[in-house]
Amino acid sequence: MSTVLARSWGRVASLLPARADFVVMGRDPRRDLLAGLTVAVVALPLALGFGVSSGLGAEAGLATAVVAGALAALFGGSNLQVSGPTGAMTVVLVPIVAQYGPGGVLTVGLMAGVLLIVLALLRAGRYMRYVPAPVVEGFTLGIACVIGLQQVPNALGVATPEGDKVLVVTWRAVEEFVRAPNWTAIALAAGVAAVMLLGARVRPTVPFSIVAVVAATLVTQLFDLRGAAPIGDLPAGLPAPSLGFLDLSALGSLLAPAVAVAALAALESLLSATVADGMTVGQQHDPDKELFGQGIANLAAPLFGGVPATAAIARTAVNVRTGAGSRLAALTHAAVLAVIVFAAAPLVSRIPLAALAGVLLATAIRMVEVGSLRAMARATRSDAIVLVLTAVATLVLDLVYAVIIGLVVAGALALRAVAAQARMEQVDFRADLPGEHSEEEHALLAEHIVAYRIDGPLFFAGAHRFLLELSEVADVRVVILRLSRVSTMDATGALVLKDAVEKLNRRGIAVLISGLRPGQRQALESVGALDVLRREGREYATTPEAIAGARAHLHRAGVLPGAPDAAGAVR
Repeated sequence: MSTVLARSWGRVASLLPARADFVVMGRDPRRDLLAGLTVAVVALPLALGFGVSSGLGAEAGLATAVVAGALAALFGGSNLQVSGPTGAMTVVLVPIVAQYGPGGVLTVGLMAGVLLIVLALLRAGRYMRYVPAPVVEGFTLGIACVIGLQQVPNALGVATPEGDKVLVVTWRAVEEFVRAPNWTAIALAAGVAAVMLLGARVRPTVPFSIVAVVAATLVTQLFDLRGAAPIGDLPAGLPAPSLGFLDLSALGSLLAPAVAVAALAALESLLSATVADGMTVGQQHDPDKELFGQGIANLAAPLFGGVPATAAIARTAVNVRTGAGSRLAALTHAAVLAVIVFAAAPLVSRIPLAALAGVLLATAIRMVEVGSLRAMARATRSDAIVLVLTAVATLVLDLVYAVIIGLVVAGALALRAVAAQARMEQVDFRADLPGEHSEEEHALLAEHIVAYRIDGPLFFAGAHRFLLELSEVADVRVVILRLSRVSTMDATGALVLKDAVEKLNRRGIAVLISGLRPGQRQALESVGALDVLRREGREYATTPEAIAGARAHLHRAGVLPGAPDAAGAVR
């Protein structure tokens, strides 16, 4: 019992922050503090916007950015990650809010935190590397489309219509705008988006999102624009932690949404960490620690009214580009946002919702890397199919289903490509024929013996093709199957081989195999294929031995004259 406890504690301890994580924070604190301040300026309008988009309000977005941002930075597996509310998570939360209400979302976040910690303890982070690039690109494209469509009601200055399908909600918002146009809201949203997109081209280092939002707020206040609805009152500080939202009777019905949220948090956070590693030299994240940190963050955020969080690729990229080298930058980002919550809530509450919609519209546009999408679509037809299918599924269904569909289709296409590489071809066996032989004997042997070499994998995706080819063999007495180049064999491949052997045997054709590997032997033994071969003594280590066995079989059948010697030659 003590050994089990010690092993369990060892696994948990390996996920906790190490001394080295804190030592690096003291190397260049000035640079990290400046990076954290810059990220906070960029993150403020995004946190507000994603909080509003989620349906829980701007205060929920701020609480998530502060609480989850600090804890994920402290316990996560990357020195550069910045976490908080994200567009991808917002996409998942909207239908959950519609069905279960704000309390349901907080409960889902809590459950997702537990699931992420379990994934970390199970060391599941390593499997992230198996997500294909077309799935990631399609996923990102679909998210960008959904985020943009979610902003349409606020950008048009209309109340968000009922519904959990973004296309339906967008269409209803457009209909409402046509009935009662609000040109003030649309002008503010378009202006903010334009300033961000154009400003980023001229001065990439300037946080034009906050500049545009401040300008839009000032214009709204100075000219008393009635068509620009503000965020509304915000609490001057974080609420006291509470579990008052938790309804134990609803846990069963919320499990599926919690799994979806946990899966998305894991996927987006590990993707973001990989991107951050690629932007630097010498940084390497720990995927299991990152899952653990996100789990802790999502356990705590709901207690303060925050929505589920993930690492944010855009904010992490800003963090890296501004020179961050340790967790101190992300912690500074959370601290600055906390100061804003406590000191500037009245000012923040005056920001127009249309301005936040403009920020998120620009963010959605900047998420789409046209060059990367074009390169992926041109790579192979399979990559293009997976990319488009994942993007469409993200837009029409939801993010988790989209990733699952993308992975399944990508896996199926990959198996198809691998199976297509496998081939079976007839080979000349005379080079392996032992002893000296005349042309007449060569011709006689070739008339009754045929040798096939199987290259590549013999598994479920393409094994039946070999059965059809072998079944068509005719007018010979012996078939030699050379298996030394078979890279892998599963139960389906072994069954197909067994069926082919039995069908040929029923037609009076003996089948001999050579070059069998240990892994292949296990598969053949499991389905009884080797029993069929061993009854006739038809398994051989090498091709020359198999040819000698074939000649002995032909002699016993009276096809060859004389008696075979030990080398297989006929005297």
